[in-house]
Amino acid sequence: MITKSVVKDIQSLAGKKYRDQAGLFLAEGPKLVEELLRDCPRAIKKIFALESWIQQNQQIDPTIHLTRVNAAELKRLSQLITPHEVVAVVAKFPQTPLQEGTGLTIVCCGIQDPGNFGTILRTADWFGVNQIVCSPDTVDVYHPKVVQATMGSIARLTVHFLEIEPWLKMQQVAIYAAVLDGKPLYEIPRSSQGILLIGNEAKGVPVSLLSANQITGVTIPKVGGAESLNVAVATGILLSWFN
Repeated sequence: MITKSVVKDIQSLAGKKYRDQAGLFLAEGPKLVEELLRDCPRAIKKIFALESWIQQNQQIDPTIHLTRVNAAELKRLSQLITPHEVVAVVAKFPQTPLQEGTGLTIVCCGIQDPGNFGTILRTADWFGVNQIVCSPDTVDVYHPKVVQATMGSIARLTVHFLEIEPWLKMQQVAIYAAVLDGKPLYEIPRSSQGILLIGNEAKGVPVSLLSANQITGVTIPKVGGAESLNVAVATGILLSWFN
């Protein structure tokens, strides 16, 4: 049986302040936890799981603290509306140096929706983009809903939070920005190297960035009547061209 203090500690990781203090985050569900066990088992510190999940995953590293819980206990630990078999407490990944001038880098400018941000990360992983730069007002990469939406891709990406404008001024590669009135995407030369700016869901890429740098605005040509595209969907379309 899990204690109240354990439940409190796990629930506190829903908040960024406590994640930062502890250097930990939450991962939930079989698919996500099993990917993390495969890709970064040493980062997983604790697992709370139903007996059914444990029976199917009996080769877990013995250094990981494994606790059997029942459905009611799992619900107390979970951040999901419908808890799903397993919750893991995972150490934040070490921050690696930002690589300059290699491959394609996505820059997220104030992405606020955790589901959108997590899906952008998962999409980047699909297309082989492993470096993401984010403005400080972008949602925390370890927010439970972001982690959930990445479906394990979070372990294969490096995500850096920094002031975008001074960093962009130092770059020596082509810079593109997703905008509504830019050059049609399919007229842009294909390139697997450069920087792609993705803007906030409502405001887009900040005007200050567009005016202060040599940036090529890029637009996905519109055929139907929809007013706009979801930011994560737009990112996938853009990456399919640039890669």
